[in-house]
Amino acid sequence: MPKAFEGKHTKEKYTRITMETKNLKVELLCLGARVSGMDKGRKAGAGPAAGGMFLFGNTVANVPTQSWFVSTSPYSVSPETEDENGKYVIKRNGERIAEVMFPRAKFQELETKDGIPYNKIALLHGADCLATTTIQTCVYWNTPKRCKFCAIELSLKSGATIARKKPEQLAEVAIAAKKLDHVTHVTLTTGTTATPDKGINYLAETARAIKEATGLPIHAQFEPPKELRMIDVLYDAVDTVGIHVESFDREVLREVAPCKVEIPFQHYVDAWKRSVDIFGDSQVSSYVIAGLGESDESIMEGSKLLAELGVYPFIVPLRPIPGSLLENEKPPGPDRMRYLCEKVAEILHDEGVSWRKNKAGCVRCRACSALTDFE
Repeated sequence: MPKAFEGKHTKEKYTRITMETKNLKVELLCLGARVSGMDKGRKAGAGPAAGGMFLFGNTVANVPTQSWFVSTSPYSVSPETEDENGKYVIKRNGERIAEVMFPRAKFQELETKDGIPYNKIALLHGADCLATTTIQTCVYWNTPKRCKFCAIELSLKSGATIARKKPEQLAEVAIAAKKLDHVTHVTLTTGTTATPDKGINYLAETARAIKEATGLPIHAQFEPPKELRMIDVLYDAVDTVGIHVESFDREVLREVAPCKVEIPFQHYVDAWKRSVDIFGDSQVSSYVIAGLGESDESIMEGSKLLAELGVYPFIVPLRPIPGSLLENEKPPGPDRMRYLCEKVAEILHDEGVSWRKNKAGCVRCRACSALTDFE
């Protein structure tokens, strides 16, 4: 039980509060929240963008704030209740639900010696994770093979970031983030490159620079390379890895991520196995997107396979990002996501896989998925 609850609540009250928090997180991730008079978060980029980081209860959530469906959400956040600690209130249909805080990163206000703002190099994700896309371009972006849910190059086009972050730049930002904002781990991702390693070598190079400068645990995400031995280069550079299948339904994948369906599913399995051998149980993860047209059964069966391998299935609701090819779609409903989280959490418990064992990255951050709150 978190220290914040010791001596203040009975076990029963703590359980009730925890249940309320995780249910609220599911609702916010699926429905979004209307915000006004405040920063709505990053607009685009890799992963679930177009959202803001909400800290409430005992969790953190990357809540949609900019997609079309947010205007119909029953949830809103008003800055009018702000106090000296920067607290706000989440309301549902005008009724107070919970206090919420928004992380403000001091390091993001700085810039490098050559005048590049730190916030164009890396950002604070969740409560204490430094995150960046090392290479902001993707070989599939201007082709029919592009992932329809992705917005990786939109942030580059808008000038919100730079195309390639240098190792020394990331090390400089990481030092400041650790010192000023108590960042405790790092997430590195990349657009897929045309090279045989798919960008893994550059991930390793940037990770080593950060590791040498800060000693922080590091997570790296990449598409599985043709030669799986290329993953080995990350052994002494990062602590955890993410190899994202996105969907276990191959027909769905063919429609929304043609580049990924070209990779045989067994190759993903082999990449996960090799990565678990290198980094250990619960240190390898895979994003699984709900709401692309797949069945509940495919998610649960796929999650069971991952858990049996020692891989964490990081289940997230579809995030229709403005400007992406799925911008007009709608996330799955809260009831469905709650059901999936409950069932997959049971699978994780049975297999001994847990976010609590994870050293760095999205799984440890927890902001984009409610699954961790259901364990």
